[in-house]
Amino acid sequence: MKIAIIGSGSWGTALGNVLAQNGHDALIWGKSLDEVVDIQQYHLNETYFPGVKLCEDLRATPTYNDILDADIFLLAIPSIAIESVCQELDKHLDRPVIIINVAKGFHPVTHEYLMEVIERSISNDHLSAVVSLIGPSHAEEVVLNQLTTVNAVSSNEDAARTVQEIFSNDFFRVYRNDDVVGAQIGVAVKNVMALASGIASGLGYGDNTRAALITRGLAEITRYGLYFGGRMDTFLGLCGVGDLVVTATSQHSRNFQAGYDVGVNGSTSHFFDTNIKTVEGVAATKVVYEVAKEKGIDMPITEQVYKVFYEGKDPRQAIVDLMNRELKHETK
Repeated sequence: MKIAIIGSGSWGTALGNVLAQNGHDALIWGKSLDEVVDIQQYHLNETYFPGVKLCEDLRATPTYNDILDADIFLLAIPSIAIESVCQELDKHLDRPVIIINVAKGFHPVTHEYLMEVIERSISNDHLSAVVSLIGPSHAEEVVLNQLTTVNAVSSNEDAARTVQEIFSNDFFRVYRNDDVVGAQIGVAVKNVMALASGIASGLGYGDNTRAALITRGLAEITRYGLYFGGRMDTFLGLCGVGDLVVTATSQHSRNFQAGYDVGVNGSTSHFFDTNIKTVEGVAATKVVYEVAKEKGIDMPITEQVYKVFYEGKDPRQAIVDLMNRELKHETK
């Protein structure tokens, strides 16, 4: 089976490496010629994984036409690029294909889930199914074959099973999940909580604070997700608490790192002046805050993160204001 990976960044490379190790024809298309040459000729991607040797069967190309005969297309690109990339891909397809999405977020303008963006950006006669491959995972560990479990999320059971089968092996295990709404909300909103966790750590707060933020953050994710029809078991699974824990505690997490930078420097100025990475939680914070406010969903952590990143609020004051909210019962 030929799988085309659009994007030669960390996730595209790590997941392409898994597919190549599993014996599939995995071909990465990338815009960066340096990354493509590094993968194709030297079996490395020094930009993201210095010194890590990739599977020799993993291939890469800078030529778009080389990937168009693939059976499956995996989008390893930032959420903001999904719409335009899918619209361009649609122009070249002549048959239905499975699209795999690995981004976690929302459309920044329409607030759509990413699977919805894909479904409206590719015509029906070119789209067999959309599957999101999401869950608690860092590319830096997957590329080293460290044990990882994720979900193949889709309303199409056959497509989810196909994705499950092509990726699963001794170190990378995939579970199926058909809660499309809940899973996408879980993995997107957890990025907001990871920003909060990073801020608290950057301010010097310790394990007690982080545990509180993760626990109350899960309450917010669940409250938001249930409102839109997600299932409780999803928020207690890999796309809920699993992804929240790994993103809100790990130095590999770009969202945690971004929050940490804000906490250490006491404002967002340094982060916005120096950051060159895609930090999905920043855009997600705006979407979740605006939607929650419109719908009347109580999201106190999200609100404070929004005020820090979009209104210039002092992060230390944001923590104080969270602690001084009206006292209440934990489960109400």
